Amino acid sequence: QVQLVESGGGLVQAGGSLRLSCAGAGRFQGNYVMAWFRQAPGKEREFVAAISWVRRSTDYADSVKGRFTITRDSANMYLQMMSLKPEDTAEYYCAHKAIDSVSYAAAEYYDWGQGTQVTVSS
Repeated sequence: QVQLVESGGGLVQAGGSLRLSCAGAGRFQGNYVMAWFRQAPGKEREFVAAISWVRRSTDYADSVKGRFTITRDSANMYLQMMSLKPEDTAEYYCAHKAIDSVSYAAAEYYDWGQGTQVTVSS
C-alpha cells in the first residue's frame, strides 16, 4: 500500500511561483510513474505532469509546458510552478501508477494524496 501527502499549496498573485511537494511512503515496487493532476471546481480532474521514477523521463500537459517542472529525489516528488495564471487555480493531487507507462487518464492511477489547494489571483 502507498501513502501520498501533498504540501506547498497557497495563494499567489498571477505571475508568481509555487513549489508543491509530494511525500511518499509504503511499498513502491519496481518501475512506476508518479504524476500531478489538478481539479478545479465543476471540472474534471486533469493531467498536469508525470515522471517515470526510474527512467526520470517527464511529460507535461500542453497548458503547463515551459512553466511547470516536475522533479523527484529519493523519496519525494516536486512540482515547480512558474508564471502562474488564474486558470491554474485548482486542487492539486499527486498520484502513483505501479506500471512504468505514463497515462493522462486519472482512472489509471491507483494511489492518490489528499490534495493541496493552489489559488492564483489576478
